[in-house]
Amino acid sequence: MGLIQGFLTMMFGNGRNFVRETVEVFTENAEAGAQRAHDVQGQAMQQFGAEFAVPRQGVFDRVMDGVNRLPRPAMALGTLGLFVAAMVDPIWFAARMQGVALVPEPLWWLLGVIVSFYFGARHQLKTQTFQRDIATTMARVPQVVQNIGALQKLRADSPGVADPGPDASLNIAVLSPEENPALRDWKEARQA
Repeated sequence: MGLIQGFLTMMFGNGRNFVRETVEVFTENAEAGAQRAHDVQGQAMQQFGAEFAVPRQGVFDRVMDGVNRLPRPAMALGTLGLFVAAMVDPIWFAARMQGVALVPEPLWWLLGVIVSFYFGARHQLKTQTFQRDIATTMARVPQVVQNIGALQKLRADSPGVADPGPDASLNIAVLSPEENPALRDWKEARQA
C-alpha cells in the first residue's frame, strides 16, 4: 500500500499533476488557449476603441474618414453596374471585356494585392516571370482585335446586319409573314 501511495503522491501530489503537465508539452491546454485568445481579442478591441476615442474635429479628418468608407460600396455598386450593363447592351459589355482580357497578369496580381491589403486579407504573391506574361498577353492581341471586329458587325445599327445574303430560301422565309396568334388576337380585340 505504501508503494502505491508513494507513486500516486509522486504523480499527483504537492498540487501537481504529472500526467497533465506531460500532455501539455505536446498539446495545448484548451482552457489556457481560450483564455489567451480572449485576452488578445480584448486588447485588440481596446486598441480599436482608443483609435476612435480621439474626436475628429477638422474638415480633413472628416473627408478622409469619408474617403476610407468609399471603396467597399464602390466595388459592390460597380459589380452590380457590370451586371446591368451586360443586360442592357451585351455587345458593348463584351467589347469592354475583350479589353480587360489584354490586362497583363502581373497587373491583376498587383490589383489583388492592393485589394487584399486594403481589406486586411493576407495575400501571397506567386513568383512568375514578367516577360512570359507580357508575351502571353501580346499573343492574345490579334484574337482580341478580331473579336472586337466581329462584335462590331453584330451591332443592330451596323449596315447589312439583317441581310439574309444570297440564300433564296432564306430570303423567301424572311419576306413571307408568319401567322402570329398573339397579333391576330390583339387586332381582333381592337376591332371589337
